[in-house]
Amino acid sequence: MLTASEIAVQIRRGEIVWPGEVRGDGLLLRLGSPLQLLADPGHVVDLANQDSIDALYTQTRHGWDEYDLDPGEMALCAAGCPLRLGPAFAAGIASLSHLARVGLAAHVTSPWVMPGWDGHLTLELSNVANLPITVYPGMKIGQISFLQMTTAADNPYGSDGLQSKYQGQWGPTPSRYADNFRT
Repeated sequence: MLTASEIAVQIRRGEIVWPGEVRGDGLLLRLGSPLQLLADPGHVVDLANQDSIDALYTQTRHGWDEYDLDPGEMALCAAGCPLRLGPAFAAGIASLSHLARVGLAAHVTSPWVMPGWDGHLTLELSNVANLPITVYPGMKIGQISFLQMTTAADNPYGSDGLQSKYQGQWGPTPSRYADNFRT
């Protein structure tokens, strides 16, 4: 795992591009904008049918100032700063534990950011508590830690058609699972 001083070296070299804060031996993730709300589509979500998945996504809130996430509710939110990784670096995302202790999960998917990633990460906010939780843009939400690979990735993120559609994303990206269901 990279230390703060090694992260600073890699930022100077342009192997890691991050305009945000370094915290400890990682990068501090903050909530950004927009916030993408999810809703009950009124039917079972069929993961083989993209229209069924798309029905989950309701209004997108740009320039939001706070949001009360109800118990059991989930929303997508862009990380406040974009991240770019060179082909010799992978990263892991972790939610801040003090948020988990009040029932807020900030990243409920794979913890890995693959070599070659370039864009705003999408965070999945989920309230697993029994009371509403207010979230704010700019609030500290997680941390990114880095691993240096022994060699550069053979197929860095964005080098194939399946992954590259997410390169350069600026807002939260809804699920496109059905598009890849059978591949």
